[in-house]
Amino acid sequence: YLINLIDTPGHVDFGGDVTRAMRAVDGVIVLVDAVEGVMPQTETVLRQALRERVKPVLFINKVDRLIKELKLTPEEMQERFKNIITEVNLLIQKYGEEGFKDKWMVKVEDGSVAFGSAVKKWAISIPLMQKSGLSFKQIIEYTEQGKEEELSKVAPAHRVVLDMVIKHLPNPLEAQKYRIPKIWPGDPESEIGKDMITCNQTGRLAAVVTKIYPDPHAGYVATVRIFSGKIIRGQDVWLTMRHKTEKIQQVSLYKGQHRIPMDEVVAGNIVGIVGLKDAFSGETLCAPQQPIQGFEEIKHLFEPVVTKALEPKNPAQLGKFIDFLRKVSREDPTLQVKINEETGEYLVSGLGELHLDAKVERPLRDAGIEIIASPPIVIYNESVKSKSQVVEGKSPNKHNKFYIVVQPLEEAVYQAIVKGEILEQEIKRKDVELQNKLVQLGFDRDEAKNVKLIYNKCIFLDMTHGVHAILEVIEMVKQAFKEAMDQGPLAAEPCSRLKVSLVDAKLHEDAIHRGPAQVIPAVRGAIREAMLSASPYILEPKQIIRIDVPTQHVGAATREISNRRGQILEMREERGVSIIKAKVPVAELFGFNSALKSATGGTGFYSLIDVVYEPLPKELEPKVIKQIKERKGMGE
Repeated sequence: YLINLIDTPGHVDFGGDVTRAMRAVDGVIVLVDAVEGVMPQTETVLRQALRERVKPVLFINKVDRLIKELKLTPEEMQERFKNIITEVNLLIQKYGEEGFKDKWMVKVEDGSVAFGSAVKKWAISIPLMQKSGLSFKQIIEYTEQGKEEELSKVAPAHRVVLDMVIKHLPNPLEAQKYRIPKIWPGDPESEIGKDMITCNQTGRLAAVVTKIYPDPHAGYVATVRIFSGKIIRGQDVWLTMRHKTEKIQQVSLYKGQHRIPMDEVVAGNIVGIVGLKDAFSGETLCAPQQPIQGFEEIKHLFEPVVTKALEPKNPAQLGKFIDFLRKVSREDPTLQVKINEETGEYLVSGLGELHLDAKVERPLRDAGIEIIASPPIVIYNESVKSKSQVVEGKSPNKHNKFYIVVQPLEEAVYQAIVKGEILEQEIKRKDVELQNKLVQLGFDRDEAKNVKLIYNKCIFLDMTHGVHAILEVIEMVKQAFKEAMDQGPLAAEPCSRLKVSLVDAKLHEDAIHRGPAQVIPAVRGAIREAMLSASPYILEPKQIIRIDVPTQHVGAATREISNRRGQILEMREERGVSIIKAKVPVAELFGFNSALKSATGGTGFYSLIDVVYEPLPKELEPKVIKQIKERKGMGE
């Protein structure tokens, strides 16, 4: 057997690394600490795996601590395992899709759950216990008597884990049958669709870049999963997102830190490739003479919610600074880098203060580049509460008119976009599956048929009937919709949760009088006017966090939360540690980590569970809008 194992970081601020790895693999081993139980990150990574149709098995680690530190009896240990397994299965039920969630539940009996101690190198599962006659009681005896080295020979961890992988996780031939329709938006009945679904090694090339990392000897190395065809050293490949051809200089299989050079590698494998100078993670590779539709964007669970403006202290280092930013945005797609055209500042957005510090600010300083960083800026959203009237937008030459209605998007549809069940996309051809899903979630059939674009968690519909030349301008109308969604009317922040309908249009006979310079401002202006007439409001990002703190400090921790407009969702106590689940506005979270540490004598820590957008309290709206406008240099 050839097994590729990708180890991903545990901290939520590096969730982008986990998401990207999910595209490369077909199965995951979910690791849960026997002492701490299911943590927020367990939920996050399971959610990411199930979204990519990646099958989980469970390994419960640090069992030696249950025996030595907590001194649990075999019955108590089994009770604890049962609770962890139940919790993991509840998450699989919560985030799994119909048709997968029941058959993917993990079970002790069939060996899709294993227990052990990675550090002491032993592990067991029910099949192994039946085969070897080992019992929980004997494992406790081995551990208590300090004979763990012997135990690791009787029940070696690697054997148990790899047996579990071989028996319960699918091979590429099985997995690609159901994964391809989920992660590739093209036609599954097409030739390349069939090649990928059957993992055809002699088919056309289709592969995805899942990671890019620097190598001191080889420049950049791309980690790539091949879904169809093969990759041969020296061949040219087409990058669908960058629209260019690049030559593959080296192909290799991974063996830990080392790469084993190969002449060619076929579908189903994960390879390291040298020679892709311009690839980003998420890029699709195919043969230049046989281009294919790109894979779905690798969707991250969390959008960036915090931005900082950065510039180098010493202008002479600008070149190095820009190279560095280009490099990190290639390595971590949850970081976004934009240039503010007016001020020339570089705006870097990420998941939180810690994320920006660890991935950008500290490495820059380590590279000897001193920077000036703005205070962190929060990314707000704009939306509307009611349905607008029909608003007319006129083109600058007065020869074209567009009629727009804006209303709130159905909550169920918004949630489906957030969860990745409905993907942001342009709808070019009839998509019956999407139509049915939208109808099920509250659209009427006529609306569902006329959805043209899903962007920024907003939906654009063309509800016109019999308008002459509408097809010639629809691409420009979509562009105007995107521009309006990027900058709302209240504070030029991104919009979300909107349903924007073009209900009618009157167009000039002559195409020369209905070009982009006429159409785009007319539609964009009408959308803005419609929003302003439909009770617009500001949404702010909030983090749902878990705080772990010794019970004697729980008062100090809850005070920190309530002082920051936070809301406590639940509290429980386990063995002298209080676990608090709270929802806190991102704007109030700056400096929270150090404040929590000082309030709890260095013992409290927090982790991110989710990011949600909720209406900003009405009384804070004028102040926040004023601050945003001042920061952007906009007039009143």
